[in-house]
Amino acid sequence: MTDSVLIHDKTFIPFIKKDVIANRINEIAGAISTDYKDKNPLFLGILNGSFIFAADLFRGLTIEAEISFIKLASYKGTSTTGHVVTAIGLEESLKDRHIIIIEDIIDTGKTLSSFLPEIYNRQPASVAIAVFLTKPEALKHDVKADFTAFEIEDKFVVGYGLDYDGYGRNLPELYILE
Repeated sequence: MTDSVLIHDKTFIPFIKKDVIANRINEIAGAISTDYKDKNPLFLGILNGSFIFAADLFRGLTIEAEISFIKLASYKGTSTTGHVVTAIGLEESLKDRHIIIIEDIIDTGKTLSSFLPEIYNRQPASVAIAVFLTKPEALKHDVKADFTAFEIEDKFVVGYGLDYDGYGRNLPELYILE
């Protein structure tokens, strides 16, 4: 893990190392593989933030599964806008499918609480949520993940897919705002 990184006008310091991240994601992939054996789940990654977590999680599976993506957004800078925007729609049929939503972070829960009704309206067999990070202190909506890699304090983080105004997603580890 490198020392601090500067993104735009903010300094971020090391928080979670890449080997710790990799081990935890392999644990989650194992749990999902056990729970969804013979169910052929459809993973639904929420872009942009979840793409790295989704790729690593999906590669760790030992079951048959499919993956697709949808783009939802509610962030500008370091804080939520409070409005969820759908930029790329969902085209797959979800009827009678086991759906696992892959999200990078649940903080207030606004994004998923706005999106889940659309998923349930499509009559899936089941819906689960796999999330890289949760911030329990920030939660304002009734959204609970079924598979969580890490719970963190209500602090701003970048790396491993999470960004600050579009930058920092490529960092292989997680950094926290200094």
